[in-house]
Amino acid sequence: MKRLIPLFFVALATAGCGTLFNSKIKTIDMISSPTEAEVWIDGTRRGTTPLTVELDNRTSHTVVFRKEGHWPVLCDVNASTEARWVILDVLFGSLFAVTVDAATGGWREISQDACHAVLRAAPGVDPEGSDS
Repeated sequence: MKRLIPLFFVALATAGCGTLFNSKIKTIDMISSPTEAEVWIDGTRRGTTPLTVELDNRTSHTVVFRKEGHWPVLCDVNASTEARWVILDVLFGSLFAVTVDAATGGWREISQDACHAVLRAAPGVDPEGSDS
């Protein structure tokens, strides 16, 4: 046990708090009204609503909801630098830890838990698919 404590501090000093403790994956709920809209994340179709997806927590993502007969809706999922990781690195880390977390994105995270989209019917198009 005594060996684990120094190893913990060595890892903290060399890797940084964000790298060690900030989750790399964020679970986000994709919700739309009406339901059964296609969800496209960063240009890749991921399924239809309602949907729960896992995203890289350290980068921003572009989400587009699409449903035939409706205007597409954009939802930006933004990762930003969180002050608590910077403060922890400065207080308990080292210059190396600060550099590692800054370079690897260890300080960044997504704060939102869901994307909500309200899709409006496109003019002249019947959302039910029949001719009007």
